[in-house]
Amino acid sequence: MNPVTWFEIYVEDLARAKAFYEAVFVCSLVPEKSDGSFEAYSFPGGMPGIGAMGSLMKHPMRRPSQEGTLIYFHCDDCQVQSELAKKNGGQVFKEKWDIGQDGFIAIIGDTEGNAIGLHSFK
Repeated sequence: MNPVTWFEIYVEDLARAKAFYEAVFVCSLVPEKSDGSFEAYSFPGGMPGIGAMGSLMKHPMRRPSQEGTLIYFHCDDCQVQSELAKKNGGQVFKEKWDIGQDGFIAIIGDTEGNAIGLHSFK
């Protein structure tokens, strides 16, 4: 059983980050309910669900970082999402590379200064 149930990607500009992630992963993010101390948009899915759930989070106590935990997003082909990242204001830190029987990975940067991983089997 996958023990990961939630993740947060910290951002400075929530609208810009939302547009980036929706464009790169071709999905719609949903506004989260808040007590007013933060703003957030969640990735598609529901809890409990298959895979880890998470959101983009603007929070006064957290800042974006390349040095923090690296979250990998599944995609059909890492190269496609790497190109979409570049077209939508992101960058590519490590181009797609072969990791043997486990497929391929790439490391990209979002518009907020976070590094995120990509994983695919082709």
